[in-house]
Amino acid sequence: MTRPAGRIAGPGLGALAVLLASVLWGTTGTAATFAPQVGPLAIGAAAMGLGGLLQALLAGRGIARARERLREQWRIVLLGGAGVALYPLAFYTSMHLAGVAVGTVVSIGSAPLASALIERLADGRSLSRSWLAGAALGLAGTVLLCAAEAAQAGTGAGTGSARQTVVGVGLGLVAGLTYAVYAWAAHRLITRGVASRAAMGAVFGLGGLMLVPVLLATGAPLVASWTNAGVGLYMALVPMFTGYVLFGFGLSRIPVSTATTLSLLEPAVAAVFAVLVVGEHLPALGWTGIALVIACLGVLTAPSRPARVRAPGAAAPAPPPRTTAPAASAPTPPGTPDW
Repeated sequence: MTRPAGRIAGPGLGALAVLLASVLWGTTGTAATFAPQVGPLAIGAAAMGLGGLLQALLAGRGIARARERLREQWRIVLLGGAGVALYPLAFYTSMHLAGVAVGTVVSIGSAPLASALIERLADGRSLSRSWLAGAALGLAGTVLLCAAEAAQAGTGAGTGSARQTVVGVGLGLVAGLTYAVYAWAAHRLITRGVASRAAMGAVFGLGGLMLVPVLLATGAPLVASWTNAGVGLYMALVPMFTGYVLFGFGLSRIPVSTATTLSLLEPAVAAVFAVLVVGEHLPALGWTGIALVIACLGVLTAPSRPARVRAPGAAAPAPPPRTTAPAASAPTPPGTPDW
């Protein structure tokens, strides 16, 4: 069955799926606090590695059907798999060194800019005014969240050194770039005729295989107690597997720059969970940042104005503003997504 024309550019279900995925991802920092003996590399390898292998397993038939297309685009698959493998190692180490809030904010907050740059260079895609406005609000919100965490550290609440924080922020930027890379790779495969489940399964399965050696080398604490094992399984099954299934569904319907900008909800969710579950204190500056992130989501998910029907002979009206960046120029493939 052929997908309706223009569906990839509309918010709708695609935006909702990415928002739900962001909520699930926002629980990872809080979940990790229940297994303090497990290092960040082990947490990242278990979460993304096991989750990625499970995605590949369940998408096995789709991957087999798409094997020719995947073989033709093996460079994109390899690039996406490398991004999947590097992202959790950089992301969880960033949170470990710079703190949960700062690590999450820098990692997720830098992804929309990296995605926009990749789309501009690789796809020649221009960005709409709505996206620019939404991204500005979202980034301002994440900066305020980061400033609130820094203020907390300045009062003695933080335990990391300045050097650790700087390294953590640098790794957060690496995580944001690799996040944008694998999101772009999966989106490129989908727009070139690979079903969304097969594309996500191939990219995440390859990334999961790359993470297996890391998990074997660092994962001993995961089996040291039932609590640690439970945290590892939760990370793999809920935020990573379920979250990225939703994310793949969204990528088949909205551009990468919009998807990564919508995921700015994740640091806001992470901050709220840290307050409600872990017992951290969030100052007014942080809550202001959360409000700006919510405003960003409102801008990006606002529906487009319907085009007016003009009378015969009347001048053509100006086109309505877009809510997302223009869709990829590749023709819409039949049979996508495979759900």
